[in-house]
Amino acid sequence: MTALSLGPTPARRDTLRRRIRLLVAATITYNVIEAVVAVTAGTLASSAALVGFGLDSVVEVASATAVAWQFSATDHQAREKTALRIIAISFFALAAYVTVDAVRTLLGAGEPEHSTPGLILAALSLVIMPLLSYAQRRAGRELGSASAVADSRQTLLCTYLSSVLLAGLALNSAFGWSWADPVAALVIAAVAVKEGREAWRGDTCCTVPAIPLSTPSTSSGECADPCCSPAEDDRR
Repeated sequence: MTALSLGPTPARRDTLRRRIRLLVAATITYNVIEAVVAVTAGTLASSAALVGFGLDSVVEVASATAVAWQFSATDHQAREKTALRIIAISFFALAAYVTVDAVRTLLGAGEPEHSTPGLILAALSLVIMPLLSYAQRRAGRELGSASAVADSRQTLLCTYLSSVLLAGLALNSAFGWSWADPVAALVIAAVAVKEGREAWRGDTCCTVPAIPLSTPSTSSGECADPCCSPAEDDRR
């Protein structure tokens, strides 16, 4: 015998939509500040990595704005495909920029100087961005919004870039290893391309309200898809 759940109640869906709008607003605000600080500090320190990180924040704002635009409509699902396209293009643009900038740095286009503001900014982003990404991903999956989940991945990618930036600035300051940042940035660019392709196709795990299945072997009513389980979600 199979028991079906129709997903979140209308009241719960309204709550999730409001939560996503607040999370998107917080993401946009933080990324605007991040962009200004990173570009300014990068220009002063002649750091291509910092300037690139600031431009990535601009891409983050574009992605979050697309989701905010989608959820400004009563029927947010009608704008889902367009929002996903915008997010995907943002990923591709980010990957292209990071790749070009990394190659230029590897070819000796310039070496960044020590930047204390850059180190502090990267460390803060490592703490703040994962929290925003996790909260939006959970809400997006429960609501069944592929664009909200895709935007949470964009936010999580900023965390990876923060790690690269922090490592690159630290290694360059301590050992003069100017090659460390561009090499790691190329890996991030590859991840961005992958995420962009998935956003374009709408391939996201458990982005529709999970339908619990109850069978003699799964009497607890948990989702049969492994990606729907809390443990799996927490590992992503």
